[in-house]
Amino acid sequence: MLVVDKPGKATSHDIVAQARRIFGTREVGHAGTLDPMATGVLLLLFGEATKLSGFLTRDRKRYRATVCLGRATDTLDADGQTTEEVPFDPEQLSDASLEAALAVERARLRQVPPAVSAIKVDGKRAYALTRAGNAPELAERDVRVAELTLISRLGSELNVEVEASKGYYVRALARDLGSSLGFPAHLSQLRRLSSGRFQLAEACTWPASADAALVSTAEAARRALPTAVLAETGEHRARLGQTLEPADFVSLGAAPLTETEAWFNAEGQLIALGHERTPGEFRVVRGMRTPSA
Repeated sequence: MLVVDKPGKATSHDIVAQARRIFGTREVGHAGTLDPMATGVLLLLFGEATKLSGFLTRDRKRYRATVCLGRATDTLDADGQTTEEVPFDPEQLSDASLEAALAVERARLRQVPPAVSAIKVDGKRAYALTRAGNAPELAERDVRVAELTLISRLGSELNVEVEASKGYYVRALARDLGSSLGFPAHLSQLRRLSSGRFQLAEACTWPASADAALVSTAEAARRALPTAVLAETGEHRARLGQTLEPADFVSLGAAPLTETEAWFNAEGQLIALGHERTPGEFRVVRGMRTPSA
């Protein structure tokens, strides 16, 4: 895996396509899409690490964002077309009303995604339907806001940091925050500071060189998932995709029932991803083709 500091104007797909050329492999994916205007942490996955994608995308993410009041766009960000614009006087916005609006967002449990998004509606992407003039009415989705902090306020711009769950759209935060304050609004800047346990400080600039330091698949799994250590019998059974029992482990993780773990052998090689399906019965979720130390 490679932790990348994605530049602006490039799509996540663009970065994957470039990585295929730089590293000479088709087996490249990513975890956690970033909009073209956004910068910051993007996780590139190579080979067996692509099997971790679904687990890496579910982690909380942290962003630094700028919300601009006074103008709304069809995409909810600075790349979109203006749909509403009003003069904005900073004196119209009191500290008390801003704090009240932020409190609403901190408590948010359901969020309507942007119409311009990759969510599928009847097999078609919402953004494609919107651009064809048939913008869908997307259903609310469950979200969680772990933290939302106002960093600074300058004129019509509010700079915030937000850490939120999978499925949370910071563009929608701009829309909803503006609505609470009584102003059209859009997201003018967005930078992802972290994705799960992977931080911007360890990200490489893009484009990367072919000899960039990669995070091993095993290390990525250790950082993203609970872990357990297999006994020799467990390693053998896991490689064959067979059901395991407690005696097949040297040490069991503390993961709740059915939560996926990374299973290692005594030498630290990643053998499989698995979970305890029912009490005392362990099943392989994904086998790893080539163990990584």
